[in-house]
Amino acid sequence: MPRLALLPWVFAGLFLAGRPVAAQPAKSGAEDQVAVEVTVYNSNLGLVKDVRQVKLPEGEGQLQFMDVASAIMPETVHVKSLDHPDQLELLEQNYEYDLISPQKLLEKYVGKTIKLSTWNQYQDRKDVVEATLLSMNSGPVYRIGNEIHLGHEGRPIVPELPENLIARPTLSWQFRNQSRAGHRLEAAYLTNNITWKADYVLVLAADDATADLSGWVTLDNKSGAAYKQAKLKLVAGSVHRAIRERERGYDRASKMLMAEAQAPQFQEQGFFEYHLYDLQRPTTVKDNQTKQIQLLEASGATVQKELLVYGEQTYYTRQYREENPKQPVAVYVNVKNSKDNHLGMALPEGIVRTYKADRQGSLQFIGEDSIRHTPKDEMLRLKIGEAFDVVAERRQTDFKQISSRQYETEWEIMLKNHKEEAVTVGVIEPLPIPWTIVQASHPYEKKDAFTIRFDVPVPKDGEAKITYRVRVGI
Repeated sequence: MPRLALLPWVFAGLFLAGRPVAAQPAKSGAEDQVAVEVTVYNSNLGLVKDVRQVKLPEGEGQLQFMDVASAIMPETVHVKSLDHPDQLELLEQNYEYDLISPQKLLEKYVGKTIKLSTWNQYQDRKDVVEATLLSMNSGPVYRIGNEIHLGHEGRPIVPELPENLIARPTLSWQFRNQSRAGHRLEAAYLTNNITWKADYVLVLAADDATADLSGWVTLDNKSGAAYKQAKLKLVAGSVHRAIRERERGYDRASKMLMAEAQAPQFQEQGFFEYHLYDLQRPTTVKDNQTKQIQLLEASGATVQKELLVYGEQTYYTRQYREENPKQPVAVYVNVKNSKDNHLGMALPEGIVRTYKADRQGSLQFIGEDSIRHTPKDEMLRLKIGEAFDVVAERRQTDFKQISSRQYETEWEIMLKNHKEEAVTVGVIEPLPIPWTIVQASHPYEKKDAFTIRFDVPVPKDGEAKITYRVRVGI
């Protein structure tokens, strides 16, 4: 080729060489992590602090921060350099969440030509046909030649991965960097779909006077990310969260072996108006994993069993005629959450499941109840079930309407004990105010403005009867 003919190509090459070439974005994945801390709230919320060692070019550029939680709340992201905070500035952030899936991949090829591969079992070969993907609404629609096919047995093959699909959830940052050294970059953000709850096992002793209590934390991670060797913290308490107007509708709809006392795995501390439980070792929390960690273990706590019969306020202003006068006798177990009682840790809300050994020494489940967040020195009051061998019968023996707003009634409550030991039954009567006890066969305690309580001993295989007369109203 003549030299003169080469000149346009030379000038073109010089022109292209002078144009700025877009730099490839820097990338950081989970392999760059040097530390991760996860604080989990019992309201389906988590705070992630992800620290990575990242090398960035000087000047302006783009960083793809991959392997973040797919349930991230992008508006909560806070990023800082732990080494050179004044030399790194973030100009723009994008959250790339259009992840690769067969459905989304094919949607990107609507209107384009792809290949469909089938196995021809008769000729023992693979057949490939070209097809235009017309639609992906409720299934693929293809044009093959001059015919329209509603689906096809072939396996779709696409030529390449579209630029706007990504393999992992990614935060993309436009940055301005003035440091030649690398950065320990901390990204903190809130994520949904991670939560925890507490469950407890209470094992009663043979005499029902003491019990062993163990507690377990169940962590449920569906946030779309794994946290390797993470520092784990749990927050118990009702953290207020603002609800956007568009979310309000959804919000409305929405081995039991005891051991000697040992150092707890979680260190508990008061934190603002909540309680914080700090796991004293790192742990790995995988995505879509339910993990259980022991919260506490205590032996020999003193408990008190109660048998209680409850009345109702509506009894006193009407004639009480019941075909079956029998009333349930509820069984409660009370445990004081104090250091003197071998407990004393603030207990997160959860379910307490109670067990007791039978005569052969085999543990049997006897009931469960839920507890609210319980500080130290407060009482755990657990309803276990209803008594089988203790029976209560209520009868109204007199009723008078003194005026349009005043009534006087007399009551008889028969307590029958079919057990081989004596028991004490508490009878709790809620009264409409104002009220006056005119006569009572047993002493009672005024619990509050509305309630009195009788505590009645009932001998073994015997009976006890309470009678009292009360005037209510004015």
